[in-house]
Amino acid sequence: MTFFTSFNFKRPINVFMAVLVALSLAALPLVSDAKPIKKAAAKAQPSKAKAGKKPAGKQQIIKNSRKGIVALKANGRANLGKGMKTSLIKGKGKGKFKRVAYFVPLPPSVGMLNGFHSTPDPLALKSGVALVVDANTSQVLLEKNATTALPIASITKLMTALVVMDARQDMTERLTIGQEDVQLEKYVRSRLSQGTEMSRRDALLLALMSSENRAANMLTRYYAGGKQAFVDAMNRKAAQLGMRQSYFVEGTGLASANVASAHDLVKLVKAAKQYPLLRELSTQQNFTLHDTSGKVTEFRSTNRLVANPSWDVVLQKTGFINAAGQCLVMDANIDGRSVIMVFLDSAGKLSRLGDAQRVRDWLATSPLPASKSTATAPVQQPASTNASVSHAQQMLAWSVK
Repeated sequence: MTFFTSFNFKRPINVFMAVLVALSLAALPLVSDAKPIKKAAAKAQPSKAKAGKKPAGKQQIIKNSRKGIVALKANGRANLGKGMKTSLIKGKGKGKFKRVAYFVPLPPSVGMLNGFHSTPDPLALKSGVALVVDANTSQVLLEKNATTALPIASITKLMTALVVMDARQDMTERLTIGQEDVQLEKYVRSRLSQGTEMSRRDALLLALMSSENRAANMLTRYYAGGKQAFVDAMNRKAAQLGMRQSYFVEGTGLASANVASAHDLVKLVKAAKQYPLLRELSTQQNFTLHDTSGKVTEFRSTNRLVANPSWDVVLQKTGFINAAGQCLVMDANIDGRSVIMVFLDSAGKLSRLGDAQRVRDWLATSPLPASKSTATAPVQQPASTNASVSHAQQMLAWSVK
């Protein structure tokens, strides 16, 4: 149990189990060994000698999405989504190639491994974990697997922002994206290149609005005492807020060892809501960054509900990594009532937003809150794992939100 001894507060055993389950995902490859349907595609692979050369001749397009092969743009770059890879395959005729894209399923989330999606709920939500609370009275309106600690992905950035605000750091100070921020992980997508300079306020905005991992990591580096001191402050803040099922190892949310329960996240949302600046930045729709080099970059919110005129979102944050699935926390005014919603381990990028709409429709038509919360499934400890804490801090997944 030396994993937790550096902190002066006790944690329930399910936090330890949740971290172990998250670490077990390190044994799962980011890209599976799925084979293409066609035999020719299974046999042929571009040689190392030709890997760096541009193939001559016409690129043939294969389209068969049901069987795992999708079409690509002719004579252009592959338009790949998450969980897809491409390879060049030599076809008939001299200098002719086929460019084939393979759909490879992502590793299952911790919630899926523990059967959270099979837990029934009155709204047939697509999220494995859900919690809806009246922000003023703390009355639980709907609950589903809300007491179990799970990876929370970029919801972590809300705690990062809270620590920055508590430290009363200068929002006008100029910060610079460094090599460490760029080298977070090769699959992390970002438009913030090394050397990009911005104010701390803008970095906070990009971390909350666009879930920029490099901006969030930069904020932790510029904290007094460095990144480790920042992480210590995150865990102290969690203890102060009574988040007894939470644990943090870094400030971006890319590490699956960052865990919390839905009940803990309600406390985090309430605390963040006390800062008008965090309410403003998390709900800003777009932002144009003007770099000192003259480069102009446009950023947009990862939550389309903030731009929806039918929604009154007060504070929000989205998140995604393989271990956590699609996540969303949000404080919104619904029919004159301040409601906090937490959705973790949603099956699809739009499902978390769909769940939010289902809850809003339900609150509008149901005069009484849910009287009983649904069953909460326990997190099971994996049979074996060789992962270490240091590996957890570096075990990242496909980003973004």
